[in-house]
Amino acid sequence: GLLRSEFVFMSRAQAPDLAEQTALYERLFTALKGQPLLVRTLDVGGDKPLPYGLTLKEDNPFLGVRGTRLYQYHPEWLDIQLEALLTAAAGRPVRIMFPMITELEEWRWVKQRFEHVQRQFNHSQVELGIMVEVPAVALNAAAFAEEVDFFSIGTNDLTQYTLAIDRGNGELAHLSDGLSPAVLRLIEMTVTAAHAKGKWVGLCGELGADPQALPVLLGLGIDELSVSIRRVALVKAQIRACYLSRCQALAAQALLAPDAKTVRELVTTYQVT
Repeated sequence: GLLRSEFVFMSRAQAPDLAEQTALYERLFTALKGQPLLVRTLDVGGDKPLPYGLTLKEDNPFLGVRGTRLYQYHPEWLDIQLEALLTAAAGRPVRIMFPMITELEEWRWVKQRFEHVQRQFNHSQVELGIMVEVPAVALNAAAFAEEVDFFSIGTNDLTQYTLAIDRGNGELAHLSDGLSPAVLRLIEMTVTAAHAKGKWVGLCGELGADPQALPVLLGLGIDELSVSIRRVALVKAQIRACYLSRCQALAAQALLAPDAKTVRELVTTYQVT
């Protein structure tokens, strides 16, 4: 699972302070009973503006100051969230990932902020990763794999930015398909670079719960999926029914396909179970 922490911020009239965030995260750590908590740091902007003015008004917010870019304007919000997470973790395992990274320098900046906050804690069970939402990161995944602990592919934004289609535009919805070979090649590049350095790759977004996409994603080497609670049982059942070698053969063909329609046709003809 994945904690999309922006909902902690968006469901209120003012930003939660350190004590409020710590109390919330403590409840989650307790509920997990020693299992790692996977958290995406505050990811606002684009289609997720905040009601109390933290985000900027922009002509094209999806290509503007959102996710990690916003931290440059308000580093104190990132510091407070990181301190709350480490306080609540109290030595328990936590995986923290940063959204809308594009350049290595952005990653190094947020990592430096984390290390500054971490100095006051004796906590070693922390993994730091990045979201792969921008094609530039997938194309440069080998360099990122040298430094991050893991990757999480955000298929909604990766599809949007790869295909240049606003995912909220109903007129173009029929053209937006994460099984586009262009998107699949970026996923494959990320997985290959990560696995070469012993790093794991997760995936979130609508594609992870798509029954036709699942065997392709397994074949590409995705290590972990984040789906809604109501889809967990169905996704688990489908995974258990698949033969990995057949999924890998399907994925190899999908990468060579000319378009998403052909990929979906391939899925219906391949016997992966």
